[in-house]
Amino acid sequence: MLRIATVNVNGIRAAHNKTRGQSAGLSEWLAARDVDVVTLQEVRAPDEIVHQILADTGYHVVHSEAAAKGRAGVAVLSRTPPTAHRVGNGDEFFDDSGRWIEADIPLADGSMLTVVSAYVHSGEAGTPRQEEKYRFLDQMVVRLAEIRATGAHAVVTGDLNVAHTERDIKNWKANRKKAGFLPEERAYFDRFMGELGWVDVHRSLAGDVDGPYTWWSMRGKAFDTDAGWRIDYQLATPELAATARLATVDRAISWAERWSDHAPLVIDYDL
Repeated sequence: MLRIATVNVNGIRAAHNKTRGQSAGLSEWLAARDVDVVTLQEVRAPDEIVHQILADTGYHVVHSEAAAKGRAGVAVLSRTPPTAHRVGNGDEFFDDSGRWIEADIPLADGSMLTVVSAYVHSGEAGTPRQEEKYRFLDQMVVRLAEIRATGAHAVVTGDLNVAHTERDIKNWKANRKKAGFLPEERAYFDRFMGELGWVDVHRSLAGDVDGPYTWWSMRGKAFDTDAGWRIDYQLATPELAATARLATVDRAISWAERWSDHAPLVIDYDL
């Protein structure tokens, strides 16, 4: 079995330091969950600090720090050392944005698995931030096609900041004109899972149900009422997706015990 998890940590220092308080944090979750590959988004820390925090976890770490201090940042943690890693999705504009990193990880049968940790912009309808988000999604189309063309196992994970369908957001009617659920954004995901041939593994395993959500606002009663969004994904090549057996959202027991506004999405593959 190969267990892959993805989570937006909303700042790795805060997620790690939560362990020192009354509730378990990122480090305790890592120690208990027995995951083979973990991808992190919104790390928001210098590379030196990231490696210090993760030094005793038993994972090999590749990390892409954002040039903008305290912003973005993505990482791949693996029990098996990667043979190679790459930063950026092919558009040089995003090379230092801390939004895309790939790692090639050898599997027990001798094949290779390419793991991507991606952090798509949150965006804001009608602003330059949204145009930058569309530019990033445009390049995702290009890169996803390139990865598929290699014929290797691959999984694109992370906070992709788009709820694909009405099943993926609790209050979809109220959010139809907001970034994260715009028709233009959702059309990219139609392409990912359509002509490009990627599989939304979480949705495939969960079936036609509401959610399960992976993000809830820290404000109000969103977490308590499960008024969430499913914006964290594992998009796999069809051959890898066919081996998926179980998907779990590690939702905290209570609001007070959260160490991020996202919950880890954990999927077991029979590899």
